[in-house]
Amino acid sequence: MSPVSFTPTAAAEEMLRRWIGLDPNTIGAAAIRRAVRLRMLAVEIDDLAAYLRRLESDVGERDRLVEEVVVAESWFFRDPQVYEQLRRFAVARLSGTSPDTSLRILSVPCAAGEEPYSIAMTLLDLGYGPDRFRIDAIDVSRVALSKARAGRYSPNAFRNADTAYRDRWFHSEKGVAVIDESVQRCVRFAWANVLDERLLDEALGVWRSSYDVVFCRNLLIYLTSDARQAVERAIGLLLKPDGMVVVGAAEPAILRDGWVPCAAGSTFTLRRATRSPGAVGRSFGAAPGPAVEAPKPPAGRPLPAAIGRGADPPGKGAPPEVATAAPAPAPAPAPPPEAPVVDVAEAAPGDTAAPPRTLREVIAAANTLANARRFSEAIALCEGYQQSGPPAAELFFLTGMLHQSLGRADLAEDCFHKTLYLDAAHEEALLALSLLATGRGDHRRAEQFRDSARRVLERKGAS
Repeated sequence: MSPVSFTPTAAAEEMLRRWIGLDPNTIGAAAIRRAVRLRMLAVEIDDLAAYLRRLESDVGERDRLVEEVVVAESWFFRDPQVYEQLRRFAVARLSGTSPDTSLRILSVPCAAGEEPYSIAMTLLDLGYGPDRFRIDAIDVSRVALSKARAGRYSPNAFRNADTAYRDRWFHSEKGVAVIDESVQRCVRFAWANVLDERLLDEALGVWRSSYDVVFCRNLLIYLTSDARQAVERAIGLLLKPDGMVVVGAAEPAILRDGWVPCAAGSTFTLRRATRSPGAVGRSFGAAPGPAVEAPKPPAGRPLPAAIGRGADPPGKGAPPEVATAAPAPAPAPAPPPEAPVVDVAEAAPGDTAAPPRTLREVIAAANTLANARRFSEAIALCEGYQQSGPPAAELFFLTGMLHQSLGRADLAEDCFHKTLYLDAAHEEALLALSLLATGRGDHRRAEQFRDSARRVLERKGAS
């Protein structure tokens, strides 16, 4: 077989958008090209068009390509505060109820089982037997599901500092941690795609309004705007009216359908804004605390400019036809900063030197264009690099600031969330999101982002 001669893989990217809702920019076009190349080599096809035809007709090959692309990494008790909130929710839900009352929980995507097994261990440690709860776990990766069912983990799965649970629920076999069968029996794994209602129905059975808790963490950040909306609709159908949804730290503002924190300061756990009369667990809700001033930025790093009106559709690079609602009114845009957004050396606008190749060069060139008020060119430069290079927090942040300078609030917000996914301690992205939330009148969310930024700055000051 001759070496694969690589051509652009826009058609493969479009297939991945259609099948799993993937936004290629979140993992980088280079990663998709590598995945396609590996599969072409594996099936001994050296013509890209022929391989794309194979993908359209061969479901198994489609799944194997997805395996090369999806990020199926997690660890036990990731973000301990999530499991503390789960403990409170479970106690409130089950206390004083009949022994027949049970808690139903869904983990999607479940990766290699670290999350659903963490849920099971949490409930078992509370003293609830497996008859008091049921955990369903689904994923589009059959490899990840196979690992989950095997229940065998390397030290990398135990990154959490508190590993006392490992002594209780695991035993060692030749350096591998094997989960106890009593925990394994608490979780039912199944293959399904959350974007496909038919597949969900087959995997979960009668699933509408079935779940007290839905864990859907660090999935939305990878998806296109349309796919995010589809996942949110699925969550709405899956969750009981008074249920709780658990998302990733950067994802609460992505949800659009009236979700509020389950408790004051809750970053990851949300509930519907309007709850059924007499719903269990209403004590989780809390009135917002008093307004606080936004923290001052570190020396030499200016606060983001005020957010302007935006008429562009939500979702990075989304076409106009996917827009579902006009952005909320926001304050008029402030003039762009005179200094570069990121502190790098300047080059003269219009420089005809070789195009930038490294991340630092791209940021420097984009800032030069921005200082010359050539924002659209700067955005094109950043997005061109994102298509070929690995995702970078500073580049997403700069792109967000550029969209913000043009009054594109939704596109800016999307970039700031991607910044936080790559760097959760990026205080400027938190402050920018706070200003965006204030601009659309969401003062509760704005305060949460300000508090998060303050905590980040305090931790950095103490280090």
